Amino acid sequence: MDEYLKANLARWNETTAVHAKSSNYDLEGFLGGNNSLHKIELESLGSVKDKSLLHLQCQFGMDTISWARLGANVVGVDFSDKSIKLANEINDNLKLPARFICSNIYDLPDVLDEEFDIVFTSYGVLCWLHDIEQWAKIVSKYLKKGGTFFISEFHPFLWIFDDENTSKLEYKYPYFYGKDPLHYKTEYTYTEQEKSLEKIDNYNWQHTFGTIITSLVQAGLKIQEIKEYPHTYFKQFPFMEEKEKGVWTFKNDKYNLPLVFSIKAVKE
Repeated sequence: MDEYLKANLARWNETTAVHAKSSNYDLEGFLGGNNSLHKIELESLGSVKDKSLLHLQCQFGMDTISWARLGANVVGVDFSDKSIKLANEINDNLKLPARFICSNIYDLPDVLDEEFDIVFTSYGVLCWLHDIEQWAKIVSKYLKKGGTFFISEFHPFLWIFDDENTSKLEYKYPYFYGKDPLHYKTEYTYTEQEKSLEKIDNYNWQHTFGTIITSLVQAGLKIQEIKEYPHTYFKQFPFMEEKEKGVWTFKNDKYNLPLVFSIKAVKE
């Protein structure tokens, strides 16, 4: 597992600067006051004023700081030291009630001993985790009794399709598979970039919808809502269109597929 973690960490450290410069993240607009959160999470969680919030896999903290702008006292966690360094630099500029910890999720209990009103995570996070059951236990550990967990994430069904020959939807990857990760070698990330990446190896794990939900239930959380959505937040296929700024759907109505899901749960 160390080999996979080191490769993924090296890649995320390299992509930090690439993403920070990209129009997808619009860091300049964010520093100017934009909120990076989406309607899904804003509507489901409602007011976060004066609540404590833990953001797992926060990257360089734009969503974390967005919650702080809405009144929460936030802690962001990510395993990328480059991302956490940038998150601290951004927040030093904005001076909001946010702090950041560099740690992978599984080691977090060694460096953080608090409970929170809300634990939050979103978009492109679960595929980097090899043990979804342990992830759910850690989520539960950091919730106060009566606290809320919320995840909005790309639907696992989305990842079965060919991501190289994207002229049409074609099945390529298994929905169910064992503990070994999928190994990708990719020179480009999901944003525009000036040159190809040097760290091209990355490892992903597929987790089924049922496994995700069951893991949360077994960790002691009560599911309040599960929602699925026919839109996503990046142009994964060339035959998608931008329905509204940053929101993508298939041009052809026959591709009526779940692209994003959300789960809201409470710790009883």
